[in-house]
Amino acid sequence: MSDFSVLFLEPDRFLPVEKTTRDLARELYASVKDVPIVSPHGHTDPKWFATNKNFENATDFLIVPDHYILRMLYSQGISLEDIGAPQKGKSSHTSPREAWRIFSKHYFLFRGTPSRIWMDYVFFEIFGIDKCLDENSADYYFEKITSALQTDDFRPRSLLDRFNVEFIATTEGALDNLEHHAKLIKDGWGSRVVTTFRPDDVLDASRVDFKQNVLVLGELTNEDTQSWDGYLQALRKRRLFFKEHGATATDHGHPSPVTADLNRRECEILFAKCLTKEADTSEQELFRGQMLTEMAGMSLDDGLVMQLHPGVYRNHNQTLFEQFGPDKGADIPLSANFVEGLYPLLNKYGTAPDFNFIIFTLDETTYARELAPLAGHYPCLKLGPPWWFNDSPEGMLRFRRQVTETAGFYNTAGFNDDTRALLSIPARHDLARRMDAHFLSTLVSEQRLNAAEAMDVMKDLTVNLVKRAYKLSVNV
Repeated sequence: MSDFSVLFLEPDRFLPVEKTTRDLARELYASVKDVPIVSPHGHTDPKWFATNKNFENATDFLIVPDHYILRMLYSQGISLEDIGAPQKGKSSHTSPREAWRIFSKHYFLFRGTPSRIWMDYVFFEIFGIDKCLDENSADYYFEKITSALQTDDFRPRSLLDRFNVEFIATTEGALDNLEHHAKLIKDGWGSRVVTTFRPDDVLDASRVDFKQNVLVLGELTNEDTQSWDGYLQALRKRRLFFKEHGATATDHGHPSPVTADLNRRECEILFAKCLTKEADTSEQELFRGQMLTEMAGMSLDDGLVMQLHPGVYRNHNQTLFEQFGPDKGADIPLSANFVEGLYPLLNKYGTAPDFNFIIFTLDETTYARELAPLAGHYPCLKLGPPWWFNDSPEGMLRFRRQVTETAGFYNTAGFNDDTRALLSIPARHDLARRMDAHFLSTLVSEQRLNAAEAMDVMKDLTVNLVKRAYKLSVNV
């Protein structure tokens, strides 16, 4: 029996059990194992790469920013304060070492989860730790990781080199001044670390700060954002500003995939109601839908790829949100109606040349029924990889099994990690490559694909499709 006190990652982990299929999966994985990482959608902090400063300690770097870890511990009655998460306007009352001890004592909670896969990869592959994490090894882990983080090899830019990250995008709100990306451009890193335009702060009329944000948008662009025309022109200017700082895409985290195609007068009236906070929830939803269609039209003008992440009830735990802010693990999947929701936008722009529209969802029930048929028809539409709760071995296989028969491989957008956790990037890409090898080798063993085709598809899924979907010319 294995000694579970030893941490060791099996070379053939996540590959099929049957020997012949596993042998082929091993070859497929080996063909892309060392291919550079292209990460066109994520949420790492651009300040890390701009300043290139060392991270302080294991807790603040690995636990506090990771909502996967926070939500699991919170679900077991462990307070966020005790694991180092600061409340709004306050510093944490728990020392980093003590918070790490609490995390380590409860690491068993992550058995069978993708978080365990990613964290074990980080511990073993990145920090060279060969002991399992528990309360007995907690201090050893904390000291080894914290010490390593102080070295030049663990500066953010060095980590991108070590992980072979050829291209990475961060995500900033429409009002961000992009000072960190300006610094990256000055330092010659502007084509490797780029921004993404996330305008939810000025498109979502349900936000309490929407009116103020629209005023700030006007100040930044010298446009009258109290008028419909001025508002649209201000958005065009901000898109251009982001594009000048390297942006290749926009990103929209709307609750639903509802879109709209109203006439000019209807837009003016609806916008005015949103500014005066007279719009009810259905009108706020309609406004978000109209703005998605407006964003699609602007993408045709400036070439930015459009991404949509609907189907999430964000900050479901209101008390937690008020105490700690967003991204603490309280976002919950919602059902989504893509066929009816996207109709106005796709009816207007779905066949437009050079419009790239990437859809992500947490509602797996839509894969085979709605998303694969839509992507298998509209030239603009590509399916993003399994996201968040579905970003797991089984989630990846479910995605491939449900969409491939209708949409094929070539109406998908490859893989992106969508993470805030820098060290999980190589872990996530490694897992995705292994699961694609798993799926393709199974198709070959069932004589649904030949081995040469599988090799071609493997390279496409790893690099070529993501470059094509995001209009990237990076050399990998």
